[in-house]
Amino acid sequence: MPETLEHLLSLKEKDILFVGIGNRLKSDDGVGVFISERIEKRENISSLTVETGIENYIGKINKLSPDLIVLIDCADLKMAPGTSKLLPVEEILDMTFNTHTISLRRITEFFRMPVFVLAIQPEKIDFGEIMSYLVMQEAEELVRSINNP
Repeated sequence: MPETLEHLLSLKEKDILFVGIGNRLKSDDGVGVFISERIEKRENISSLTVETGIENYIGKINKLSPDLIVLIDCADLKMAPGTSKLLPVEEILDMTFNTHTISLRRITEFFRMPVFVLAIQPEKIDFGEIMSYLVMQEAEELVRSINNP
């Protein structure tokens, strides 16, 4: 299984669906949405922006039937703000964050394909539409990496 985003993107034979999660009105919590809205669709890469309602998209995601799903979301990685990490969903603790009605790990039990989480460490998740500088910088770099592997 892929250990890095670069390795994942090198799997040209796999259809990958990036799913943007988060609340764009809570600063860095909107980073998943920011990234997913900027991913350019191509032969094996597509994206879907679900914001805070991923549970409403389970049927649609299963119908799209990608080979792999990558959920993009901010998460407390206990690392420096703006740090990102690709994790198998099994490494995500079964907890509900304040912008999710159900934990990401629990929701992935409804998917028929492997699920990864592209987690970005937030600096702040206060109300506001502006992401912190370090998180924005990492988001733009991730968009470049996904669009130009």
